[in-house]
Formats: sequence, C-alpha cells, structure tokens
Amino acid sequence: MMTPPQNFHLCCGLQDSGLYLKELIEPVLTCFNDSDSRLRYYACEALYNIVKVARGAVLPHFNVLFDGLSKLAADPDPNVKSGSELLDRLLKDIVTESSKFDLVAFVPLLRERIYSNNQYARQFIISWILVLESVPDINLLDYLPEILDGLFQILGDSSKEIRKMCEVALGEFLKEIKKTPSTVKFAEMANILVIHCQVSDESKSTNDLIQLTAMTWMREFIQLAGRLVLPYSSGILTAVLPCLSYDDRKKSTKEAASACNHSLMKLVTPEDDGDEEVDGQVSDTLHREDGPPKSQDELDNSLNASQDSGGLSNICFFTPTSADRSQVTLDLDGIVQVLGRHLHDSSTGMMTRIAVLKWLYHLYIKTPRKMFRHTDSLFPMLLKTLSDESDEVILKDLEVLAEIASSPAGQTDSSGPCDSTGCRLELAVPASAKPGSKADSSPSTPSTPSMNSYFYKFMINLLQRFSLERKLLEIRGAFIIRQLCLLLHAENIFHSMADILLKEEDLKFASTMVQTLNTILLTSAELFQLRNQLKDLRTQESCDLFCCLYRSWCHNPVATVSLCFLTQNYQHAYDLIQKFGDLEVTVDFLMEVDKLVQLIESPIFTYLRLQLLDVENNPYLIKALYGLLMLLPQSQAFQMLSHRLHCVPNPELMRTVPDLKSSPGSRCPASSRVDYKELLQHFDRVQRKHLEVRHQRAGRAECSDRKLVL
Repeated sequence: MMTPPQNFHLCCGLQDSGLYLKELIEPVLTCFNDSDSRLRYYACEALYNIVKVARGAVLPHFNVLFDGLSKLAADPDPNVKSGSELLDRLLKDIVTESSKFDLVAFVPLLRERIYSNNQYARQFIISWILVLESVPDINLLDYLPEILDGLFQILGDSSKEIRKMCEVALGEFLKEIKKTPSTVKFAEMANILVIHCQVSDESKSTNDLIQLTAMTWMREFIQLAGRLVLPYSSGILTAVLPCLSYDDRKKSTKEAASACNHSLMKLVTPEDDGDEEVDGQVSDTLHREDGPPKSQDELDNSLNASQDSGGLSNICFFTPTSADRSQVTLDLDGIVQVLGRHLHDSSTGMMTRIAVLKWLYHLYIKTPRKMFRHTDSLFPMLLKTLSDESDEVILKDLEVLAEIASSPAGQTDSSGPCDSTGCRLELAVPASAKPGSKADSSPSTPSTPSMNSYFYKFMINLLQRFSLERKLLEIRGAFIIRQLCLLLHAENIFHSMADILLKEEDLKFASTMVQTLNTILLTSAELFQLRNQLKDLRTQESCDLFCCLYRSWCHNPVATVSLCFLTQNYQHAYDLIQKFGDLEVTVDFLMEVDKLVQLIESPIFTYLRLQLLDVENNPYLIKALYGLLMLLPQSQAFQMLSHRLHCVPNPELMRTVPDLKSSPGSRCPASSRVDYKELLQHFDRVQRKHLEVRHQRAGRAECSDRKLVL
C-alpha cells in the first residue's frame, strides 16, 4: 500500500512534478519531526520518491532538504536512519551531476550545522564537504574560511572514523591551496590557525592532532603567502614559540613549529625598518579601523573563545585589514609584546627562550630603528636573563645585548643616564667600525663594535647585577665578560668597567670585581690582543688604558701588582710590594698572592721568566719577586717561587758584550709620561678607604655581639 504523498506524486507525472515541489516537500519535511518513528520512516521514503522523480528540480529547495536530512542522520531509529542514508546518497548524486547547485546559498547553512556536537551529524556534514570538494564545477575553497574552524573542531571528535574523514577533507583542501595559492584567502584563515595551533587541554590526545594539523597548515601558509602573513606575526609566534620546547612525544608538532618559526623570521627584511612618518600614518589608520588596542587579558580571553563560540565572526585580534593593503606592515609592536611575555615568564622552556632571543637579535639587525623604541622595556628582561641556568640562553642573550650596545641606531643626541655625572668615557673605536666604513653601511649585518649610548648603560647595569647577585658573579661572571669581549671590543669593556668601579661605593664588591677582571685579563684566550697591547705600553692609548685600569685595580693590591707585572712596570711593582707591609694581611690576601705565583709559572708570563736571565737590566723584577717570596708563608707557592729564584743566573756569568737592545727599563716616550708617583699616591688613598671600611664593619660586628651577650 502506498502512502498519500507517493500516490499524489506519481499521479502528477514527471513533467509537471516541479510545479508542485514546494507543496509536496514541506508537509513531508514536517513529518520528520514527528515522535512516531514509523511516520518518520514513511516520510523519508516519500521524500526519496519525490527527489528521485524530480531530480535536478529539487535543487532550489536543497537547503530545506539538507536541514531535514541532517536531523535524520542522528535519528535513533535504525530504519529511519537507513532510509535517510538512501535519500542522502540520491541527493549527492543529483548535486554531483548538476551545474545549477547554489553554493552561495548553502554555505551559511553549512557553517551553522558544522558546529554540531552530535557524531552522526558531524559524519553527515563531513561526507557532504567531501562530495562538494570532489565536484569540479563547485569551488568550495572560496568559502573555506567560513567552515575551517568547524572542521578543526570536528577533528577533535572522539570517533576515529570521523577524525579520519575530517583529516581527508582537510588534506584535500590543503592540496587545492598548494595548486592555486593566488586565489586563497590566507588573511581570513590566519587567525583560525593561530587559535588551533594552541592546545587548550593537553590531557586530550585529540587536541594533539588538531595542533599538529593546524601547525602543518600554518607552515604551508607562511611558505605560500609569504609577507602577507606578517600582520599576523605576533599571533603566529604566540602559537609557535611554546611548541619549540616540546619533547619527543610531540616531535612532529615541534618540527612543524620550528619550520614555521624559521620561515616567518626570513620574511622580516630591512624594508620593514621603513620611514617613521609613513609607519605612523599606517598605524593611525589601523587604530581608526580596528579601534583601541586590546589589553593582554582580552587577547588571552579571545584565544580561548573558539571552543565555546559558534564561529570566529567576533575574533580578529591581529588586524586582518592590513594584509589586504598593497604594502604589508610588520606588526612589530605585537611581536615585541609576545617575545617579551615569553622572555619574562619563568616557566618558558629553554628552546623557546633561545628562539625568543634569536628573534630579538634578528629584529635588531633587520629593523634597528624601530626596535630601539622598545629597548627601554626589553633591557631589564635581557639583563635578568643573564641569570638563566642555560649557557646557550646566556650566549644568545649576550648577542642581543651586544647588538643593542653597538648598533648605530642606538646612538642618540640626548644625554644618557650617566652624562649628568660626567662619567661618560671617550672609548676607543676600532678602525673597521668608523662611520662611513663598509660595515657601517649594511643594515642587514651585525653591527661592528662601535659603542653607542646604550653601551655605558649596559656596563653599569651589568655591574649592578653582579653586585646584587654575587652568585651570578661567582658562577657566570667570567663566562659573561669573556663572551662580551668576543662580541664587543675588549678594550672598551675593560676601560668602561674600570671607570665605573672607580666610583663604586661598595668597596668589597669593587675588590672582588677587580679580582675577577684581573683573572680574566691574565688567563683568557679572548684577551690575548689586549694583553699584548698592555705588555709594552708603546702607544699613548695603551698608557691611558693602563692608568685607567690601575686606578680601579687599586681596590685589590695583588691584582695591582699583577697588572704591573703584565705591563713590565717592575720598579712600580716593587714599590707597591714595599707598601704591603702597611696593609692588613689576611688569609684571602695570602691566597691571592699564592694564585699570582702560580700565574707567574703559567705561559702568560713566559716573557717575564725569560727576563730573569737579564739580571742587570731587570733588578726590580727580581726584587719584586723576592718581595712576594717574603710575604708568603712556608707553602707550596713559596717553594715554587723560591726554586724559580734559585734558577736566576749569576750576573757575572751572564755578562757579555754590551747589548744595544732596549730593555724594559728603557721605555718608549709614551710610557715615560705615566706619573707613577701619582699612581702610588692613589693606591695609598684607596687602601686607606678599604681599611676604614673594614674597621667600621668590624666595629659593627663587635657591637652586635655585645648586644647578644647582654
């Protein structure tokens, strides 16, 4: 027995069925909502017959048919479900054959239904997307931005079959994007990928699949779209940077994120350091179009909104309008904000911190003028990063700080923080770094070590950090200073630090810091050139440097003597050792003398030991060494130095034909202008200050002990 709709439809005949389709379809669709499963089944069967006869004529009513079918796809009755599947296949055949399918009218319905949480409805939606993708005359790629977020949410379904179908659909879309990238709306999909590249709940394994897929898409987008993605750089970095610290369990995601990071970094060029006036106009336009900038809390909230929203219509936190302009604008402010946030966060992984520092270095190389606007906010974070546990992080951090301190873009006409106190130095500049040199003309190469207004500020802050964190000085101090000597000009490093320490009020720290600097100067391979410069004092510049170092080295008597040994000022070294009798000889003092004796036996002082052969021309050297010997208690260092002095030859045996060579005693005109008497007086003044401070400290300690006894 036939149902009334079937009888009526068959009576109408094939040719006239299109005239009554609306009247036929609507009452049948109404039956889809009936509580009686038999009626729903008969309605499904009736609609199947209507569609089978009318075929292409039903396409104007496709949306209502699709809406009804999407409900039946989740029907609990297996018979109804089976009937709906037959109708679904028939409708797909009709759409595939026809050239009159109205995709524009269908997409809003698809966008709405794609956010269903029902597994059967999701399966139904994905099956239709796959069918529409396969039809050559239907270009679903144009409407991908409207359904991409929904697809990624379906990718997190608990059903393996649905996830597989969704992966296939996304894979087909990505193939089409690679084939015709010129027609793809990258800008409209960038924010969607940014959101899904971030895992909101790491406990769900399906979220890993979403993140990996989104990161893979992001990698392809950056390579295909190029500079069009620059306005979204801050969002991309927000998603990519944390993934760089993933372990091997998420190796694929980490590799995709690394590729994204590398490709994005290559897109930043010196062109992005353009004229400020033009940039200002662009920035004003952006603010007028997009309204006031969002706070960080608002940005964080918007990142989590996707899972709860019905779409992405309200999410636009990375200025998509700028991507449509002929000139793409780098979102430098946003990038720096993201980099700063990751650098400041103590929970950030090591590889992420390294990537952040690489980005900062890259930006200072490519866009120095714009980056220096952010230096005041970045500087404290960069200094704090010097306390990081990783040597690799510290090395990258020092590279950034060195670039800031030496970049020509950092030179300002206004007075720096130490100009007002008259503490600025005229620092030596290598010939290669003079203005107008070849290295100065290229904005895309690391700056040569010509010091700018930030250099002295850096030195002051570095010493302050060493003063506040003595453990940092003890563990990493030498490492940091040696690396800075490689990155910058070693003479400038020592000259500026000596000048700052000369004004240091914490005398104990000044003595410790001088001891550290002196050890670096005498032992580090990085300081070979500076040692050679000081060894002979042949130029006025080297004499000036010696005097500058000497005044600060006076905070540490043994370091001062070693500096005199290095510069071959043996008579002055002897005069200093004579004054050691007036100093307070402590265990620490004797340990420093012990270390100096060991240094004298090292390769650094080979020339000094050879000069012991020339007894007549180096009497003060021998006297100074005997002076050190008399200071030492009976120890291994005493035995070592005593044995060395026993090896000094008899002057009578070494006497030969008069040698016209200049000896260390016959200095060049430059060194003769050094006022050694004044330097000796300065040494006395500094040591008196140290003595007063020690007595005050001892007095306070004694007073405190008395109070405890009472």
